[in-house]
Amino acid sequence: FASYYGDHMVLQKEPAGAMVWGYGEPGAAVTVVLSGAGGLIVMKKMARVKGPSGMWTTVLDPMDQGGPYALTAGQGSENVTLQDVYFGDVWLCSGQSNMAMTVLQVANASQELAAAAHYPYIRIFAAAPARSNVELDDLERIDLPWSIPTAENLGHGNFTYFSAICWLLGRYLYEALRYPLGLVEAAWGGTPIEAWSSPRALQACGLLGDVERPGLVFCTPLNSALFSSISPQRQLSGPQTPSVLWNAMIHPLLNMTLRGVAWYQGEANAFLHTDQYNCTFPALIADWRQAFHAGSFGQTELLLPFGFVQLSTYRQQSPADSFARLRWHQTADLGVVPNARMPGTFMAVAMDLGDERSPYGRRVPGRGDEARGMKLSATNLLFLGSIHPRDKQNVAHRLQLGARAVAYGEKNVIFQGPYPTCAVLEVTRGLLNITYSQELVWRHRDMQAFEVCCSNPLSPCGWLPAPVVAVESRRVTLALVGCGGLVLALRYAWAEWPCDYQSCVLYNSWGLPAPPFL
Repeated sequence: FASYYGDHMVLQKEPAGAMVWGYGEPGAAVTVVLSGAGGLIVMKKMARVKGPSGMWTTVLDPMDQGGPYALTAGQGSENVTLQDVYFGDVWLCSGQSNMAMTVLQVANASQELAAAAHYPYIRIFAAAPARSNVELDDLERIDLPWSIPTAENLGHGNFTYFSAICWLLGRYLYEALRYPLGLVEAAWGGTPIEAWSSPRALQACGLLGDVERPGLVFCTPLNSALFSSISPQRQLSGPQTPSVLWNAMIHPLLNMTLRGVAWYQGEANAFLHTDQYNCTFPALIADWRQAFHAGSFGQTELLLPFGFVQLSTYRQQSPADSFARLRWHQTADLGVVPNARMPGTFMAVAMDLGDERSPYGRRVPGRGDEARGMKLSATNLLFLGSIHPRDKQNVAHRLQLGARAVAYGEKNVIFQGPYPTCAVLEVTRGLLNITYSQELVWRHRDMQAFEVCCSNPLSPCGWLPAPVVAVESRRVTLALVGCGGLVLALRYAWAEWPCDYQSCVLYNSWGLPAPPFL
């Protein structure tokens, strides 16, 4: 079997057939047998080892959820048998350090770790961080082979395994679905989207010319406090090199039959190719879908459900707007998902879950090193927050609402916050009325949250605060103070740290925040 396979694993249940693959002598015949209780044979498949890769593949007939089963691959007199295999839904969790943050690091960690024992039918697997300049067929290393969750393997250490977001998403989905789930983690802290993208996806965004030029230098103004490891005058190296994580951590998994993907990444791109993210992110989603569909011989659906976390916060009072721009680009500049450019996607808004006291994010050793060799100047200390908030429960809760609505088609699940549908200017009264898609809860009176861009002879666009005058059921009224000229644009929550913990201005009655918009 390929290194991905092991005892305790979960294979994708019906309607898809689970893909099984491995290695052998080229030309040899491999027999794959699935057997149930008492050794009763459920199905038998034959596969031939193809040269020169030495790889064999077969697709099992679609199976109902449940188990345990034994899965045997035999070639001649050699047999390998995997025990305690279940059928359920398999989710892949990928991204950078906020995905790699482990259950040990989150709020109420001891409680969360103690609860692991109640979920023996959720199985977890973590690929080790690895990079390669060529596409690999098999994982180089595995941090955690398929396992039944325990306090030890969920909280192995900081930024190692197992991913808190992945685990909590799986746990909340299990509560709703009540059948086995397999969670596969492939994440590496401090990595930009380009490293997770195939050359095809980069080419679609015009970035491949850069990539293939030897000795490439990215000349981007970067924030030294966060990313001294990508200096403007140095080549992107190590795990930040374009396509190296796609090659080593995603490509080896393409044969698996998958139910969905969860993604938490983007902090690195607030300092690198920020304004290309509205292309690179939709391109990565489309490319992964195509690749997983082809790799599984059509068993992974073409519109593979893809959920992601919109960036949380970093530094309080920071004047920079790169986090705000990146949040907007995460939606392909449309504000909400799913949308025409990003069908079959769902998003957890996290900008109201900042955590200024999180101990993670000032200097993080090892794998989740988002801030390697961080040199703090006096200016950085003025607004130091943390890029690693510890409340991953609310993030995962919001993500699972989207998964249930988009991936599982549950009709009555509200998974998006309120979003504007139209804005009407009352010129004589100096007011702007914004109509929203849902009933509004006005949680916090913040004078700065809404801003308007006013045109005047001196400057084409100056952003000014537009204080909230009133909030009715679905309508917000703003005062256009000091905006003498024409109102050209409107934005909401456009800041690196838009609001304090769970205290943004607008929510819906289910407690979901209104996403930022421009």
